[in-house]
Amino acid sequence: MSSSGQFGPDRRRFLSAAVLATASLQLGAGRPAWAQVGRVGINPSFGPLRQVRAGVLDTGYVELGPQDGPVVILLHGWPYDIHTYAEVAPLLAASGYRAIVPYLRGYGSTRFVSDASARNGQQAVIAADIVALMDALGIDKATVAGCDWGARTANIIAALWPERCNALVSVSGYLIGSPELNRMPLPPRNELEWWYQYYFATERGREGYDRYRRDFARLIWQLASPKWNFDDVTFERSAVAFDNPDHVAIVIHNYRWRLGLADGERQYDDLEKRLAAFPAIAVPTITLEGDANGAPHPDPAAYAKKFSGRYEHRLVTGGVGHNLPQEAPRDFARAVVDIARGS
Repeated sequence: MSSSGQFGPDRRRFLSAAVLATASLQLGAGRPAWAQVGRVGINPSFGPLRQVRAGVLDTGYVELGPQDGPVVILLHGWPYDIHTYAEVAPLLAASGYRAIVPYLRGYGSTRFVSDASARNGQQAVIAADIVALMDALGIDKATVAGCDWGARTANIIAALWPERCNALVSVSGYLIGSPELNRMPLPPRNELEWWYQYYFATERGREGYDRYRRDFARLIWQLASPKWNFDDVTFERSAVAFDNPDHVAIVIHNYRWRLGLADGERQYDDLEKRLAAFPAIAVPTITLEGDANGAPHPDPAAYAKKFSGRYEHRLVTGGVGHNLPQEAPRDFARAVVDIARGS
């Protein structure tokens, strides 16, 4: 059972921020109303944070929009949090969508129900968490959308549970991986982009990340989005999510698992075996890429054929980096609306 509060003043703030988008989205008119809004501006309030028991987690999430609207699940990455969608979610809610934005395991108010649960960050388990969240909220199908870890998670849900997925929006495209493939060496310039992965492989790296979480996250934000001029308020609003007691364990396990330096849980072996075959994704999909993404990311031509259903790729210009939904919220929201309406 989930806990929720009344909207009150939060609801009024949400409405005032989102009403600009309502008319053009609902009518499907040409240029969306949010096209006049800057890429980075005042972020509307999310409203009350909710909690629900979902599998092994007590998951924290925010929900906006009508209960009977088509569901969109918005998934954040590392080192970010739900505020990646602080402007996207109200835009979608104003158009009649039920937007759900959960904290992933190890972030914000999401907690493990049992201290005995493995602090596991492998790719399949994070996707399984979101399916468990859908079950807990009584959601049969949803459009899933994300960036970074969230894009990978959305990819996996679309690939392994297509019956639960109406459509997909993925920043940087097809991101399903495997430890076996990751053992293959890359050219030196490409290896350099993954410096933090090798740092995390050491005990020094684990201790360093634990000690300097905020400094580390700020550095990644700057490197991954070199043209995004975020301010201290914007950063700190997300950085508190890294104070989660399981955050460091989940992040370190995620990156060590990718390199085959840490084991996953046996119960997910079959899912990982299916993912290691790099299954095609058949649900309707839009992939997005920013023109100033400073994080490691594949060329769109390299993954286009992995989407076997209706598919479109969009390049978002104007100095947009890795955290695309927060840097270009109207472009991300438009992609969600376009693919969800046509699915």
